[in-house]
Amino acid sequence: MGKWLYDDAMYRFDVPERSYWEASAGESDLAADPLLGNETCDVAVIGGGYTGLAAAYHLTKDHQLDVRVLEAGHIGWGASGRNGGFCSVGGEGMGAEAMIRKYGVDNTRDYYRAQVAAVELVRDIIVEEKIDAQRHGSGEVSIACSPGGFRWLKEHAEFQFRVLGLDTSVLQKEQVRDTCFDSPVQHGAATLQPTFGLHPLRYVRGLASAAKKHGAVIHPRSEVIAWSKNDGLHELRTAGGMIRAKNVVVATNGFAPEHLNGQIKGRALPMISAIVVTRPLSDDELSRHAWQTSSPTITSVNLLNYFRLLPDGRFMFGGRGSANGNERSAARNYRDLVARMHQLFPEWRDVEITHRWHGLVCMNRRLAPAIGRFQDDPSIFFGFGYHGNGVNTATWTGQQIARWLVAGGATGSKAPSSVPSVVLGMPDRFPLAAFRLQYIRGALAWLRMVDRFD
Repeated sequence: MGKWLYDDAMYRFDVPERSYWEASAGESDLAADPLLGNETCDVAVIGGGYTGLAAAYHLTKDHQLDVRVLEAGHIGWGASGRNGGFCSVGGEGMGAEAMIRKYGVDNTRDYYRAQVAAVELVRDIIVEEKIDAQRHGSGEVSIACSPGGFRWLKEHAEFQFRVLGLDTSVLQKEQVRDTCFDSPVQHGAATLQPTFGLHPLRYVRGLASAAKKHGAVIHPRSEVIAWSKNDGLHELRTAGGMIRAKNVVVATNGFAPEHLNGQIKGRALPMISAIVVTRPLSDDELSRHAWQTSSPTITSVNLLNYFRLLPDGRFMFGGRGSANGNERSAARNYRDLVARMHQLFPEWRDVEITHRWHGLVCMNRRLAPAIGRFQDDPSIFFGFGYHGNGVNTATWTGQQIARWLVAGGATGSKAPSSVPSVVLGMPDRFPLAAFRLQYIRGALAWLRMVDRFD
């Protein structure tokens, strides 16, 4: 394995992804320059996405610390500027039932209460900081793709309400058609509150501007290329200079620079996710699928798809796939994704696709987010592994890291009481971590087969 897990095409930090979000984000008012020269600060943050910027925001706004953020690309280059814009409850890959078996009912409830709080945190930041994130929709709709799938979905929604205290409801097939949309594969649905959609790049830019307003210094196009520690201070080197800091926050998620620090090597399992966006749909075209909702929607299968109608009438559709991130596998993934979209919405087969792009979602062996500090150096904090649910989970993680860092300093303390035990600590490494792409290929093939038989 080389410097990065995937093909180098996935790590061109100087090239913006050709996404709809990049095309529609407008001009950024964030005045920020790459690091030039040597600087010293209280906290250096590696990664300028939701996690790192939320940590910087709260460390400066709530605690007045001297914080500098180092981002390899432009602000929003990574997953925080490429995702589907679902601010929703989730963030784990094991399922609530498995979480209860492993951690118990009370700890599982704590986890999901934190997820609800995370959604509301994003909402509060958007309102308080007046971020033009194009927030819209209410509740996530989960669509059953077979009669058996609907029976399971109904039981699961009732379980979420009864055991976890979540705000769920069940929609029969006719109710989905009358209130949401119709599709040849829909057999009913469940809804989950709170959830809303947003423009992810506008949100991450707004979060960066808010952090800067409160005192954080943000350095885009400043990839960390070397990391050492001398005289009790971390030294993070970029092509343009060096930052010396008392504490470091590693906030890179699926783009983890494993070559910089052995503690993070082999812990993350990034998986490629792709999105396509159509031209704006006419009222007549929308009526062909009885479309009348702005709520974010997913398919309730193992290898899910996620989609929503955007505020300007375009249709966004996403899903997992692509083997190694090179251009050939990406093209094949887009073809499969569009074919799946046409299977769900056959009346839109002739609608032009105007944008297509891909990025990384991040999993780990725990199948739940990971928040903590390095065992061999408590001055280093980390947060990653949002399992495709990073808008709220990463924002909340940054807030928790800020609280923990201020309370514990560099010598150590227990995590804040607001951090559920489910997410605490570094997850185990993947065995034979160099073969993680083979793990992903096997998992994708297995999930496709299971979904086909279901």
